Amino acid sequence: MNYIDLRSDTVTQQTREMRDAMYHAVVGDDVFQDDPTVNELERIAAETFGKEDAVFVPSGTFSNQLALFTHCDRGDEVILDKNAHIVLHESGASAIIAGVQLFTMDGVGGVWDLAKFEAAIKQKSRFMPGTKLVCLENCLNGHVISPAYLERVAAIAKRHGLRIHLDGARIFNAATFLGRDVKEITGFADSVSVCLSKGLAAPVGTVLVGTRDFCERAKDRRKLMGGGMRQAGFLAAAGIIALTKMPQRLGIDHENAAYLDRLLSAIPGIVVDRAERDINMVFWDIADDRKHGLESHLWKNGVKILPYEGYFRFVTHLDVGRDNLDEVARLVRDYFA
Repeated sequence: MNYIDLRSDTVTQQTREMRDAMYHAVVGDDVFQDDPTVNELERIAAETFGKEDAVFVPSGTFSNQLALFTHCDRGDEVILDKNAHIVLHESGASAIIAGVQLFTMDGVGGVWDLAKFEAAIKQKSRFMPGTKLVCLENCLNGHVISPAYLERVAAIAKRHGLRIHLDGARIFNAATFLGRDVKEITGFADSVSVCLSKGLAAPVGTVLVGTRDFCERAKDRRKLMGGGMRQAGFLAAAGIIALTKMPQRLGIDHENAAYLDRLLSAIPGIVVDRAERDINMVFWDIADDRKHGLESHLWKNGVKILPYEGYFRFVTHLDVGRDNLDEVARLVRDYFA
């Protein structure tokens, strides 16, 4: 069965151009930094985000954790949102790899009371860790956080001598929503993590960008973490296309999510969370006791979704068209009829 897969935009299949580029890629040993295709990917990534250098790593979790490991010493404190990916979806790696303490802020859609944020910044003492790093995320779930707000957070952080890491796994979705170049919405950050396999259709990989010194130190720690990938140019070849060509089509995914929003909202009882509706995700819920059975119902009829977790999340991407969304909406409507 050919499934309609709405679990995530990480499930995208590579384009033919990517597969051809991977087949023909010129490779070397990236641990020795002589893989020309990896080097080119890192050059393009640094230029795209207005930074000095970049590091190619296997995944978004690897990239975020490498950033913490490079910016911080063991026992340092990191301030971030309670719903951040680093907190909820990276297997507690911050405690294991970097050995840092996470201090979580309770915000609304990733937006904090800035007076409370500044009050949370600590100077190291005999009794408490010192704050070293602030981690921000854009997009946070399906919500794009305004660049103006992020700049205000960064200004407070810089005033206290803190570094800023931006989890920009879907930063191109944020840029698409805002209608701005990514450089304009990442300039405040000392480092940025950008996933190449979320919506951009690369098979594997994330780039971590920052200063040259930061990236050199990160490459040392990447090796320590087991991230020396040798002839990684096969993967980097797809990553180059992901960075240079795929962001231009993300607007289609956003439009398809808006289309799915309209279809679902027309079903009695379904409520779409409009606070999370900025990009290619549709978060929704329904007051129906059968909602925990929807996943298996859709699976039997050729649709993959994530299990219910207080809400449903449907994600549009390259491999989902309007006809697929019509079919999904029909199946949901029939199930709850």
